[in-house]
Amino acid sequence: MSGTPRRALFLDRDGVVNVEIGYLHRIEDVKFMPGIVSLCTTAMRLGYRLVVVTNQAGIARGLYTEEQYQTLTAWMRSELRREGVEFDAVYHCPYHPRHGIGEYKCEHEDRKPGIGMLQKAVAAFGISLADSIMIGDRCTDIEAANAAGLKQAFLIAGTEEAPCTGSFTLIQKLDEVESWIRQQG
Repeated sequence: MSGTPRRALFLDRDGVVNVEIGYLHRIEDVKFMPGIVSLCTTAMRLGYRLVVVTNQAGIARGLYTEEQYQTLTAWMRSELRREGVEFDAVYHCPYHPRHGIGEYKCEHEDRKPGIGMLQKAVAAFGISLADSIMIGDRCTDIEAANAAGLKQAFLIAGTEEAPCTGSFTLIQKLDEVESWIRQQG
């Protein structure tokens, strides 16, 4: 398989890896989503790279610092590693075009629905986007997945007030994606 582009499971963070609470930045507030460990271990076993791609507007808004984000990310990775889950990469976008403060107030290719974070994973790991999938909880996740030409996008139900457009499968729980991955082989 060497030289062959690899597939990835792209995961939004808040609402997919951890329970969405709004601008998560403290360790004591982290609750991992039911099924995330099983999903990730199954995906790893089947040869998927695990890549987190997360907009972090809380940094842009001045609600927490880049350093606080990095500390939390290191802790989350360590906790999941103890469960056998190893993320290949965690990319984040700390910018927001309207609500950002100072240097963080700008449009940026990494901010979903932009595909900059996915392209970074392609460059780093030789990932084939056409063979990859994404799980998100927002329409911007679906838009990014579609714009990047991913094989499949999954949207966790109940997070958006208005319906999302584009190509995706609506799911209630992460084990639905795990079953889909197993069927794909």
